[in-house]
Parts: sequence; C-alpha cells; structure tokens
Amino acid sequence: MSETLLDVRGLSCPLPVLKANRALRDLAPGERLRVIATDRASATDFRSFCKETGHALVSFGEEAGVLSFVIRKKSEQTT
Repeated sequence: MSETLLDVRGLSCPLPVLKANRALRDLAPGERLRVIATDRASATDFRSFCKETGHALVSFGEEAGVLSFVIRKKSEQTT
C-alpha cells in the first residue's frame, strides 16, 4: 500500500500534528500518511490526535532520535 510522506523534522509542538491534519485532508479514506518527526512530544500528540479524530495510528517507531508514525485516514462517516 502506498503512503504519503510528511517530513516535519525540526518542528516543535503543535506544528507536526497541525501539518499532519492538513495533509490528511487531501487523502482519501483508508489512505496512509507517514510522518517523520524529531519532537519528542509528537509521540503523545499523535496518539491523542488519532484517538480524538478517529484516524488510526497504524505504527510508531523510533530510530536514532527520529520518530516515525503511520496514520490511516478514517473512513467517511455516513449520516
């Protein structure tokens, strides 16, 4: 499955989550966004963001101080 990459290294809270939210708007439901960040607070921020918005935090990892998040955009809600 293809992913859109968003590199927010060097940005501090709340910018990584705000930029991810904007990027997710352009994706179709079910598509994935990979976010690369260096702000340590991003780990907590992205967990909270996904819980509040309904997007799925598919994976989270860290290597050499670089955090990686994969977020799957939620399905459209039917009313």
